[in-house]
Amino acid sequence: MEKQSLIDAGKIVNTHGVRGEVRIEVWLDSPALLKRCGRVYLGGEEKKILSAREHKGFLIAQLEGVADVGAAQALKNRVVQIARADAKLPRGAYFLQDIIGACVVDESGAEVGRLAEVLELPGQRVYVVKGETEHLIPAVPAFIRNTDAENGVITVRLIEGM
Repeated sequence: MEKQSLIDAGKIVNTHGVRGEVRIEVWLDSPALLKRCGRVYLGGEEKKILSAREHKGFLIAQLEGVADVGAAQALKNRVVQIARADAKLPRGAYFLQDIIGACVVDESGAEVGRLAEVLELPGQRVYVVKGETEHLIPAVPAFIRNTDAENGVITVRLIEGM
């Protein structure tokens, strides 16, 4: 599976104040990860993050070239991307988009299907695996035995009724 150089990291949902700050709904594990990147991409155009702070689960950011509320308003509903190289993930971590389409196998090595979607539910993530039948597998260690994002293989433990 080919990895994309830009990762969807969030969406600008509104302006904040009158000085051109934007409120970003962050799709990463935390707003801090987006803040540490130091730059974002809007439609492929690089914008430096001049300042940023977390506020109620959002990132409030001042972006390069966005000096007033009008300029910030023009960015509303735009997807924010980061460069994969800027993310600096911990060893063994991966982006969910890197495992979409991965081959899902059970503990004996038999193919279950392909990871089609990841549902973000209140209690936990759930993997939607499509093969001969569709499986909904909670993304917890009891069921997800190994994730090899590099080779695109996820090993799962299935139980009756899954």
